[in-house]
Amino acid sequence: MTAAATAAPSSALAKRALPLGVAVLAAYPTLLILKGAAERPTAFLRNLVEGVSLGGVYALIALGYTMVYGVLGLINFAHSDVFMIGAYVGIFTASAFGLLATSTHGASAGVAAAVLIASMVTSAVLGMVIERFAYRPLRNAPKLTPLVTAIGVSMLLQNVAILLFTATPRGFPPVVRAVPVALGPVTVTNVKLIDLAAAVLLMVGLTVLVRHTRVGRAMRALSANLDAARLMGVPTNRIIAVTFGLGSALAGAGGVLFGIDQPAITPLTGVQPGLKAFVAAVLGGIGNIPGAMLGGLLIGLIEQLSSAYLSSSFAPAIVFSILVVVLLVRPQGLLGKVTREKV
Repeated sequence: MTAAATAAPSSALAKRALPLGVAVLAAYPTLLILKGAAERPTAFLRNLVEGVSLGGVYALIALGYTMVYGVLGLINFAHSDVFMIGAYVGIFTASAFGLLATSTHGASAGVAAAVLIASMVTSAVLGMVIERFAYRPLRNAPKLTPLVTAIGVSMLLQNVAILLFTATPRGFPPVVRAVPVALGPVTVTNVKLIDLAAAVLLMVGLTVLVRHTRVGRAMRALSANLDAARLMGVPTNRIIAVTFGLGSALAGAGGVLFGIDQPAITPLTGVQPGLKAFVAAVLGGIGNIPGAMLGGLLIGLIEQLSSAYLSSSFAPAIVFSILVVVLLVRPQGLLGKVTREKV
């Protein structure tokens, strides 16, 4: 018997054993969550609402990762720091309207909208500047070069933020005053519901733009085949810049929505949410917009339930373990498709 023949059954056995091993490892925490849900169903429902709200923010960040990857095949690790800059822009815009972190009253709807729009516009411009000066000159370079550049841009943004804003945590002004809201037997704050509603509206808006506008068709053409789209007359540089701008605008919105529900913002605020959003993009299927939405919501739910029923300090480990499991069991993600690269 040849070595190849011996290896084949072993490989098949390993592929069958892997899902079983994952199921065994997931059984214990799942049972703990189900036990907690049965004992305190109201608290479980509240955790579901809070998890979906947090997942909406992760989905907004994940959309930026997946849009850029879908068009250029690039993981833009600076995206999480655009999210952080968006949060700071929200702080300074709210301060310009007279809102301080110590304020006890919320802002009007117009001021809240201005804060969100200012953050989205600034983040969009920043994303397009990064694409123009950091990534466009490297478009034909080996794939490792833009990846290293993305890490460098991320570190640059973090250190510039420390220089400009200092490392001292800044409280986010109460753009929305927290008020308890009863949803049947469940009571949550209106901040959670506003976060969720804003995230859903932004995701729906992006879906409409991508599927039903001329720019969206051009983005899908680039995603299918960049060279063919260029030959057909699609202005590739402009569409790629718009893609970066849209993804960065969503990250800026995510920074504001994240900030109004957090005690403080620092120059490193984007690191953990950015990594979790990247896991969400991989879970849903990197390059797949509905997959990024689904992945963000699932990661938010998993993190919230893990914090509530297992351990808040262990929840990040569970989230990142999901990345390993997905890459082992289904590398293309939940909604992704298997692609074969021609050589």
